[in-house]
Amino acid sequence: MAIPVIDFSRLDGDDRAAAMAEIAAGFEEWGFFQLVNTGIPDELLERVKKVCNDCYKLREEGFNTSNPAVKALAALVDEEGEGLAMKKVEGMDWEDVFTLQDDMPWPSIPPTFKETMMEYRRELKKLALKMLGVMEELLGLEEGHITKVFSKDGDFEAFYGTKVSHYPPCPRPEMVDGLRAHTDAGGLILLFQDDRVGGLQVLGRDGLWADVQPVENAIVINTGDQIEVMSNGRYKSAWHRVLAIREGNRRSIASFYNPARAASIAPAIPAVDDSSTGADYPSFSFGDYMDVYLEQKFQDKEPRFTAAAAMSKKRMN
Repeated sequence: MAIPVIDFSRLDGDDRAAAMAEIAAGFEEWGFFQLVNTGIPDELLERVKKVCNDCYKLREEGFNTSNPAVKALAALVDEEGEGLAMKKVEGMDWEDVFTLQDDMPWPSIPPTFKETMMEYRRELKKLALKMLGVMEELLGLEEGHITKVFSKDGDFEAFYGTKVSHYPPCPRPEMVDGLRAHTDAGGLILLFQDDRVGGLQVLGRDGLWADVQPVENAIVINTGDQIEVMSNGRYKSAWHRVLAIREGNRRSIASFYNPARAASIAPAIPAVDDSSTGADYPSFSFGDYMDVYLEQKFQDKEPRFTAAAAMSKKRMN
């Protein structure tokens, strides 16, 4: 079954109600969907592809010679050649990655990288805020509620970061993960994925992995754990992973619009199944949740909620 692809421009026309219903279904049934016609110029997206590809070319040798997963895979292949049983690389990903934030150093080569990516991040942030507004409308929340929570009533800036990843060709993809299965910790994730090389998969409600098919110049939307809590389970964060592949170098540019660490996260609507039961999810600070998440990213998310709530409660007492 294909991940939904939704024409975002329909929100500004006579077809708004139908488009909103499709977005609601994407949040509720998958936790993942793709937007086309987002208003981000195709010309800018093409420049983003180029500068990120050019940037990786400068990093490729370092990946091939120094990446821990590359070394671990080579060692296991050598063991296999000596007659030992095949093993899988554990605790590592076949991924070259670096992050971008406005207040951190940026790559200076290629020369147009920073200018292009800053422009892209500005455009994507506009889309993120529009999507949060759509989410508020669908959940019946007051306009601006999510951004207010994320900024702790305006006292802090919400976190906005971008992760630039490449998943290079892997000689033995059955022995290593491109990126291990996980849910995202934060709020709203906007992914500009490769439009030729696949590999991203999302775990459906039926328990089967489904491909997030490449769509040219689409932005993939998914929700993180904090939206699951705020929506009281209505918009669950989805498990997803990236497969290592033998051919093709997959580009992935994921941007995260997350709460500030000081933000207090709690359910904002009644439980879906029975509004009389109150909140199903605990409340906690996002900073405490991140401390837990960094240790348990690839484990079940429900214990993370409980552990973060306990940490916040202990700190408050």
